[in-house]
Amino acid sequence: MGFWVPFLLTVGLMAASFLLVPKPKQPNPAAAEEFDIPTAQEGKSIPVLFGTRVIKGASVVWYGDIKTKAIKKKSGKK
Repeated sequence: MGFWVPFLLTVGLMAASFLLVPKPKQPNPAAAEEFDIPTAQEGKSIPVLFGTRVIKGASVVWYGDIKTKAIKKKSGKK
């Protein structure tokens, strides 16, 4: 009887701590407004720059395929 009481108490406390742990919130997927992507607008002026500059809000027609892809990790035998 001396072994089972502490063992069952330990298992019970471990189960209670597992059940009481707060679950992390899932992050929301990024919306298109969150990216700083240049856009193409008719009538927008095109700046003429000399040297190296950072242009925010440049007029670009195509910026690439913006999509997410799940990361799958293989493990085990080769």
